Amino acid sequence: MLGLMQNRQLLISTVLEHAAHYNHDCEVVTKAVEGGIHRTSYGEIAKRAAKIAHALTKMDIKIGDCVSSLAWNTYRHLELYLAVPSMGAILNTVNPRLFPEQLTYIINHSDAKILFLDLTFVPQIEALYDQFSQVKQFIIMTDAAHMPKTTLPNVLCYEDMIAEEPDHFDWPELDENSAAGLCYTSGTTGEPKGVLYSHRSNILHSYSICCKDNIGLCGNDVVMPVVPMFHVNAWGTPYAAAMAGSKLVLPGADMTGENFYNLIKNEGCTVTLGVPTIWLALLQYVGTLGEVDLSTLPIERFVIGGSAAAPSLIENLEKTFGASVLHAWGMTETSPLGTVNRPLRKYGNFSEKEKMAIKVKQGRPQFGVELKIVDDDGNELPRDGKAFGRLMIRGPWVANAYFKQPDLNILDKEGYFDTGDVSTLDQDGYMTIVDRSKDVIKSGGEWISSIDLENVATGQPDVAEAAVIGIAHPKWQERPLLIIVPKDGKSPTKEDILNYLDGKIAKWWTPDDVVFIDKMPHTATGKTQKRDLREMFKDFKFKS
Repeated sequence: MLGLMQNRQLLISTVLEHAAHYNHDCEVVTKAVEGGIHRTSYGEIAKRAAKIAHALTKMDIKIGDCVSSLAWNTYRHLELYLAVPSMGAILNTVNPRLFPEQLTYIINHSDAKILFLDLTFVPQIEALYDQFSQVKQFIIMTDAAHMPKTTLPNVLCYEDMIAEEPDHFDWPELDENSAAGLCYTSGTTGEPKGVLYSHRSNILHSYSICCKDNIGLCGNDVVMPVVPMFHVNAWGTPYAAAMAGSKLVLPGADMTGENFYNLIKNEGCTVTLGVPTIWLALLQYVGTLGEVDLSTLPIERFVIGGSAAAPSLIENLEKTFGASVLHAWGMTETSPLGTVNRPLRKYGNFSEKEKMAIKVKQGRPQFGVELKIVDDDGNELPRDGKAFGRLMIRGPWVANAYFKQPDLNILDKEGYFDTGDVSTLDQDGYMTIVDRSKDVIKSGGEWISSIDLENVATGQPDVAEAAVIGIAHPKWQERPLLIIVPKDGKSPTKEDILNYLDGKIAKWWTPDDVVFIDKMPHTATGKTQKRDLREMFKDFKFKS
């Protein structure tokens, strides 16, 4: 016997319509690419999304067609987020920080017929457009007053394109399993791989984000996703914010600590999300302000993902702003949120040191997500916080295949996806990333976590960033090399760093050498680029 309940499909268009009807006057604020602050509302964005759908329909975009965007976190990009999937097309958000070869591969592989791009990226695409096999139309996301001269063919101005279109569209009743969005992995090995999200997976993921034990977005929140909308849907916050009626603050192209601070202060942000390097930039900026009581700012939650946050970063953010730091973990294949670190009630009486030992973990899986760790033979390992192995995940917003790669089986026999991370799980369900499987250092038959070493080293007062890679060793197979970027105006020595590490790590984990560089290489998603470091130090030899 089936239940007698209505069977409404879970669609992006329902988020758009809900926001238009019930959160219509809720603000969406953007630090505009053209300069200045732009203000609009969900109600206006819904009308403009309808205009976009009409314009795209005239360009022969049909259900199942792909449209690409190369854009910052702005209200126009949000309009595409809502309009393109709601009309049944697929929005492929492209990361502009990728290598030209990767960017070209993604746009061609996605079969994108139209490319929307922000002003910032016009020169970048001018150098590549003749390599795009399917793109027939380029739409620059600006108004007529800021429209640049360009060598791109078939160019339209975004605002001119939608100006005369109707502000209502009859959104189709799609199957909720229809494709809605397409994001590609950064392709650190081989070509980038496409992850094709469905309406259902995006809606369920957004529901989860609004849960208290997740990020907990609600109508009283003012959320600023610094994590880019071109990277895994800005961790799902644009859809979740529209669903919850949260005021949305979008930082645009200005990726500076000063811009983040001003938006937090002037717009009343309560929640903000980004990778560790973003918050290091914010802390560096506020350090120039002198005696300012930042604890009076409205910020309540910093959500950190992308790579592990060092205890020193967590402590500095919480002490400086009087806010909580939520560690989170995920990846392109998991939409991305898989775990969020919320403390359990029983930890309330823990000491600060004991609480920090919990905070540095990547958190507990949200309802619907299941985790396990396995050894190299696929045998499940105990959840005791000590055993570590390959982290496996399954759930309603986890990929089961890659786009256009039907013959590549990415799941085990129980339907779990191998994340490529080496992790532990404790008895309370908290997951801790020990390392990426390719980054863990194998020394004398034992493993050394580069992440743990980096987190401790970052706590040294003169250190801005730290990275650890394994260097071949004739006796021990590999030994750790610690690579340091000093803070501005600081000149720590090798002895300063090693003395700081003494007593904080196991003796046999102590790096065999410490080197200093001016700038740390980062991936397109803000993580430390270990591949570049290995190339940089490929001829490095430890002194005997």
